[in-house]
Amino acid sequence: MLVLGVCSLKGGVGKTSITLGLASAALERGVRTLVIDLDPQGDTTMALAPARSQADVADVLADPGEATMRAATALSGWALSGLDVIPGNERSAVHDHLEVTDVDRLRYALSWVSGYDLVILDCPPSLGGLTRTGLTACDRALIVTEPGLFAVMAVGRALRTVDELRRGPAPQLQPLGVVINRVRARSVEQAYRLEELNRLYGPLVLSPSIPERAALQQAQGAARPIHSWPGEPARELSAHFEQLLDRALRAPRTS
Repeated sequence: MLVLGVCSLKGGVGKTSITLGLASAALERGVRTLVIDLDPQGDTTMALAPARSQADVADVLADPGEATMRAATALSGWALSGLDVIPGNERSAVHDHLEVTDVDRLRYALSWVSGYDLVILDCPPSLGGLTRTGLTACDRALIVTEPGLFAVMAVGRALRTVDELRRGPAPQLQPLGVVINRVRARSVEQAYRLEELNRLYGPLVLSPSIPERAALQQAQGAARPIHSWPGEPARELSAHFEQLLDRALRAPRTS
C-alpha cells in the first residue's frame, strides 16, 4: 500500500484538483484507493460525495484506533466500489496545533487499514500540525505548484519540510516530485516560471504538467470523476492524471 501526500504550502494552486484527478485515474485503473481529506475546508470531500459516515478525519485524529477508522470510512459517490473516503471536517483545524510528539497519530491510524493499493492524503495548504501529521504518515509527497512567483517560492519551503520530517519522525518519507498545475500555453510570465522551476528543481519536476481546462472545474462541480466527463479537454486531462498515477505507483515502498 502506497501512502501519497498531496501538498502545497500556498493556497489556490489546485492541490485538491490534483488529488481528485489522481483518484479518478486510480478508479479508472481499478486501483483500490482510500482518500483522506485533511483540509478543514473539505473541498475534496464535497467533490467525492461520500456516503454519510459515523465519524470523520477529526475523530480519527482525536482517537486513532481501529473502530474510529472503520466508522470514518465511507464509499465515494463516484463508484459502487473501489474508492473510499475519510471525510474532512472543519473541526480538524483544532489539530493544526498538535505537539511535535503527536504528529504520528495518522500514521498509527493507518496501521489499522488494509485492502487498499493506494492511500491519498489531501493536506492543508499550510505548514501547521495537520500537514506535518499527514506527511509523517506518507511514503511519498507530491508537491503541487503553478507557474507563478509566490507558488515557485513555496515549492522550496515544501521540499525543506519534507527533508526536515524525513530526518525526524518520518524517515520513510521521500518527495515524489513537483507537479505544475494550471499551465496556460500562451502566457509569457508562465513560460518564464516554468523555466525557473525546471532550473531550480530539475528531475523533481514531473511530466506532464497539468493544463488549465474548464472541464476539470466542471467535473468537480458535478461531483464526477474527470474520466467520466465528456469532451476532448477531459480526455486530455485524464491521460495526464494517468501518467502521474503511473509515476506514483512506480515509487518504491520504503515503509
